[in-house]
Formats: sequence, structure tokens, C-alpha cells
Amino acid sequence: MSSTYAVAPAAPGSLGSDVPDTELLRYLDAMLHWKDRRRTELAALDQAALELQDPGERAAVTPDVTLSMTLWQGVADRLSLITATWDSGRVGESERRRITTLVWGTLEQPGSRGTQSLAVSLPEACRLSDSLASSLRSRLRLDGADPDLAGRLRSLRQQVERIADQVRLVPGSRNASAAAAHASLDQRLEDVTERARRGADVGGLLGPLESQAATVERDLIVAASARAHAKADHAQATREVAELTARGQAVRALAGRTRAQVRPAPTLAVPDAAALGAVPGDPEELTAYLTRLERVERALTMAHGEYAAALARRDDLAERAAAVRDRLAGPAGDGDGDPDDPDEPAAVAMSGLVHQTQALLAATPTDLTRLEALVQAQETFLRTMGAPS
Repeated sequence: MSSTYAVAPAAPGSLGSDVPDTELLRYLDAMLHWKDRRRTELAALDQAALELQDPGERAAVTPDVTLSMTLWQGVADRLSLITATWDSGRVGESERRRITTLVWGTLEQPGSRGTQSLAVSLPEACRLSDSLASSLRSRLRLDGADPDLAGRLRSLRQQVERIADQVRLVPGSRNASAAAAHASLDQRLEDVTERARRGADVGGLLGPLESQAATVERDLIVAASARAHAKADHAQATREVAELTARGQAVRALAGRTRAQVRPAPTLAVPDAAALGAVPGDPEELTAYLTRLERVERALTMAHGEYAAALARRDDLAERAAAVRDRLAGPAGDGDGDPDDPDEPAAVAMSGLVHQTQALLAATPTDLTRLEALVQAQETFLRTMGAPS
């Protein structure tokens, strides 16, 4: 039975493994669907948080709403690279391995090497997003007046078991506090479950428990990733090179598509992490190598943003042009003249602009400067003609 809310699909393969095309396509389609649904859910959660009357309640949920949106953006950015690498299915073994590296590699954020606040893989980010969204729905009371008590208890039990798995990974020096947090959650869940079994009203207890469980799981996931990145050893550096090489290939594919579709296109160079050479074994040389690797990472993030923004600008202008055509074609626009009526001077002028815009959008690469001028001219023309918004 499908969930009412977005639930991320299981990720295929492992870091750098070769996965069949059909499995990758199934996962990519499911992830794109998850991304769109979660974006809609987050918009509703954000609105509900803004509408809270109690400033204390609003302040309590704001950090998790912000983190949820940050996670979503990180996932969306990584999916754009995976989609570019997938290239409508034109992939061989090297591209498939690149995709699983992008799936299981770390979702780095700009300037994150020091704090590693979001040093999680794509599947971890999705799982954390699912957990946070579930907790926020409960705390913001968006699940309806009669929530599924059994379902919420079952989900909490699964979450507490996941936390137990994470606790086992915590080093001995820090294990005691993590184990204590898990034991507290486990005991509270047992208490709430027993109360519910006796018929007591536990609605007021579930929300805070779900919130604490989400916080503990989030902290454990982030801490586990931070520990992994703290080991700046040869194996970690080798993994980062593999991840950045895969990202570089994906960004180069995105850059090629951008240059083919729009002009002027960005001219940023896309660095290749592999060009740095073999990962050195000497600690001092490794430190210098990681510094160069960080510069490659920043350059890739900048290039990705610039090339993606150019394509997004074309899409935005195309949507604005379509909106103009819809307003002209709609019943509300009948009083302003038919854009194809040769007897209307204003309509003739507008028709020429519309046709020029359509021809420009059909051409590749699309001249964005001219396209923007044409779209702005049409919008100004409509306002002058008094067309309704």
C-alpha cells in the first residue's frame, strides 16, 4: 500500500558499483517523484509553521523546517548531476559506476569541510528528510484530527531501532551518552505503548517523543558522517577524489548541454579531480593535497550553479512567454484584440512579438538576451493594453 506522504526509495548498489540500467532508471524516476512530492509537503509545513500563534512553538520547529529545506536542496542538486550523467539512458559501465558514486557519495555543502553539518549520502539525506517531515507533520498537527495511533507507534519503534543501529557505531568514548539517549527513548516509547494498550489518551505524549527521536536520529547520522570525514587518511582522500571526479564528469555533461541550448552560456572551467594525480601517502603532502581537493570542490559547486542557472533562466523565460500566450488566448483577453487579427494594429505588433519569441525558443542555442527582451516587451505591451493579470 502506498504512503500518503513521500517516502524515499531504497538506493541501488553501493559506492562505485555497476548497477543495471533498468534498476538505475527505476530509482531515478522514483527519486524525481519523491523530490517533487517532498517539495510540496515542505511548502505546506513551512506555511503551517509560519501560522503558529505561539512564538515558542514557532521557534521550536523552525530549525527542523530549515534543515528539511536544506536537505531537500542538497538532494535536488545531486539529482541534477545524476540526471546529467544518465543522459536519457545513454550510459555505459563507467557512467553507471559514476551514478552509484554520486548516489552513495557525500552531499557536500559549500564551505562544509570544517563543520560537516550535512556530510551525509543521498540515501541518508532522504531518510533523514522522511523522518523530519513525519515529526514536523505531527508537531504541526497536519495529520488530521484522528491520527493513526498504531501507525505512529509502529513508525516510532522502527525509528528507535534505527537509532540503536547508529549507537552501535559510536566510538567507546562517546558511546555512553548516545546509549543513554537511546535507552531514554526506548523507555518512553515502552511507556507510551503500554498506556495506549490500556486505552489511555497518549496524543499529548507522542508529539514530543517523535520530535526527540527525530533530533536524536539526526544528530547521530550527522555525527557518524562527521567522524568519517574527520579521518583525513589515504582511503578517505581516495574516496573524495572518486566522488569529485564523478561530479566533474556530471557537471561537464551539464555544461555541454547548457552551451548547446543557450547563449550566452557560462564559460567557467570545470576542473578534473583526477588531474591532481595519485593520493600521496605522506601526511604533510596529504594535507596539501586535501587543500587542492577543496578548491576543486568549490570550483565544481560554482560551475554547477552557473550552468544550472543558465538553463533555469531559459525555462523561466519560456514559462513567462507561455503565460503571455495564455492570457491572450483566454476569454479575459477577448477585449484586447486577437493577436492574429490583421485589422488590429496592436494585435499585429503583439503577434509579431509572439511569433519571434516562438521562433527563438525553437532555435538552439537560444539567445537568452534577445529572448528576455522579447518577453519583457510582450509583458509591457499587455500591461499597456490593459490585459488582466
